[in-house]
Amino acid sequence: MYALRAQGESEPVKLLLIRHGESQGNHEGRLQGRREFPLTARGQEQCRALASRMAAMKVSAVYSSPIRRAYDTALVVGEQLGLEVTPEPRVQEYDFGERLSGLTWQEIRDQAPEIVKAITSNRSEFPRYPGEEGREAFHQRVCAAIGDIAERHREDHAVAIVTHAGPIVVYVMDTLGRGYRRPVPFVVENTSITTIEVDSGSAPFAPPAVVMGLNDVCHLAGVESRGKLRLD
Repeated sequence: MYALRAQGESEPVKLLLIRHGESQGNHEGRLQGRREFPLTARGQEQCRALASRMAAMKVSAVYSSPIRRAYDTALVVGEQLGLEVTPEPRVQEYDFGERLSGLTWQEIRDQAPEIVKAITSNRSEFPRYPGEEGREAFHQRVCAAIGDIAERHREDHAVAIVTHAGPIVVYVMDTLGRGYRRPVPFVVENTSITTIEVDSGSAPFAPPAVVMGLNDVCHLAGVESRGKLRLD
């Protein structure tokens, strides 16, 4: 598509960036961050549908955020593929800080209305949360982690990374050269697959990475919808 490859040249490795199944925090509309919430019954059903679809994919490894909602999703996928799950702490969700993590939006409105005002504005900057990780640190750790995984598996066909909406947004925006800023022009739904091809550098004129698929949830056609939940 972007360059001609000589016979025998390796194909780009496909990074399958997967958001976890629906969690209780998603269902309740909470700002989860690093807080632990189990998968709902619907989330477990989503995971099974995801795993069934991935059975036909040539996946060499499964990595996961150690946060429970992501790791439990990865375990279902790994069992289907016959692969062990490798924890990767650097693809954890953004740390929003202790004060607001785990709260519903109504609770945040009550306790920190200035943050809700900033979120609902049209500004390109993200709001500041008390005790948060920091957006640039988040961007750097996520991109470094995914870059390391891509390099480790550059001779493989595909590798799965089960994570959260935030890290997927960061890496996709970085791949598109958009930078990590608002507004984010796409959604990342539970158990969606976002596919990034990372080139090995062997083909002339090829970009280093290409977004091949975004928010693919066709495997959820038989799973009851609750609407689009964007909180993670």
